[in-house]
Amino acid sequence: MTRADLHIHTVLSPCGDIEMTPVNIISRAVEEGLKIIGITDHNSTLNCKEIKRVGADQGIFVLCGAEITTKEEVHVLCFVEEEHLDELQRYIDGSIAKIPNDPDVFGYQLAVNASEEVVAQIDYLLISATDKSIEEVCEFVHSLDGIFIPAHIDKGSNSVYSQLGFLPFGLDADALEITQRADGTLLAEKDKSVRGKNFIKNSDAHYPDQIGSAYTFLEVNELSFSDVKRAIVSVAEKPKHGVK
Repeated sequence: MTRADLHIHTVLSPCGDIEMTPVNIISRAVEEGLKIIGITDHNSTLNCKEIKRVGADQGIFVLCGAEITTKEEVHVLCFVEEEHLDELQRYIDGSIAKIPNDPDVFGYQLAVNASEEVVAQIDYLLISATDKSIEEVCEFVHSLDGIFIPAHIDKGSNSVYSQLGFLPFGLDADALEITQRADGTLLAEKDKSVRGKNFIKNSDAHYPDQIGSAYTFLEVNELSFSDVKRAIVSVAEKPKHGVK
């Protein structure tokens, strides 16, 4: 079983700590015994490729993606293979409201390289909603053969429950993320709309010491995008969870 934390923010997210740089993230992942991590900045993929490169040097497999905010203001985790990452970014860029960011209020939004040098700064607020529905985002991600996971579905804000009250009927989610203390079995007993879906747990880390605070064990045969996706969606090998 391979330990994975698939919800990690970097210094690019306005809510991400200044210490969430590629080197620090990978170093912490190694310390926590993680083998797979997911980089999920708000509505941006710009730090993914650098972190994937740094991770490869340390034996950490990095899923590249973003935490997209739908027009319903639901957060969803979206991962694609690196060859499709630019397509995903163009999709986000074409659908997000370009509201100017105020760094004094929301924080700086920085793309950083392995030497911790700032290579780009995003001027518009990345936590704004896109104009795409949850169904539209799901369809687009799957058109790229990606992974689509509604984030922290039981959370009191920016979740399918807080914004919609239920998981939309027929939504082709590959898995559902639940918060660290949630019980997926009890959740499925109360809500039939989530039955039959696999649940995963992640840290939703914004600070280095949060990385690996919650994780999912995946049954993978190799560290590849396709095999990680298979492990996430497999009903026969339901993911197991851990919380520190």
